Amino acid sequence: MTETVLPVEPLTRAAFAPFGDVIETDGARHFEINDGSTTRFHDLARVDVEAQRGHVLVNIFRARPLPMPLTIAMVEKHPLGSQAFVPLEAAPFLVVVAPPGETVAPADLRAFLAEAGQGVNYARGVWHHPVIALGRETDFLVIDRGGPGDNLAELFFGEGDRRVVEVSRSAEAAAP
Repeated sequence: MTETVLPVEPLTRAAFAPFGDVIETDGARHFEINDGSTTRFHDLARVDVEAQRGHVLVNIFRARPLPMPLTIAMVEKHPLGSQAFVPLEAAPFLVVVAPPGETVAPADLRAFLAEAGQGVNYARGVWHHPVIALGRETDFLVIDRGGPGDNLAELFFGEGDRRVVEVSRSAEAAAP
């Protein structure tokens, strides 16, 4: 069995735009509120949950790191709403995505390294691997959709179609 290595790209707004939003303060529109005691970083992500009478869920996911190199054997998507992941501590994490559609080919996968201080919001229907913590167990604030309808589709790759991704030890070591 031959597995293709998936390169890991830096997570930037431009590179991630086809898949959703990067949630970060760097370069974000901001202004002072609360009589100047607070800076508001405004409108960082488009939360999309209204399909089929959905509502916003606010969750905490506690993710344990997966062993590297990681074989990408499956992806999932949420056809009725977006899904945002923001680490609750300064911790990098790995993001694996593919464009929305009825199905996805392993060749369509892209991997991004989210640095400490970044989060992501997967747009409705974007294929993605479940959250991948690096270096240590990490808590994530997750904002997604609750309500009626089936909002989860999973796709499992055959053994010959899987991709392998590896994050450098220095990136994993950056996790506090």
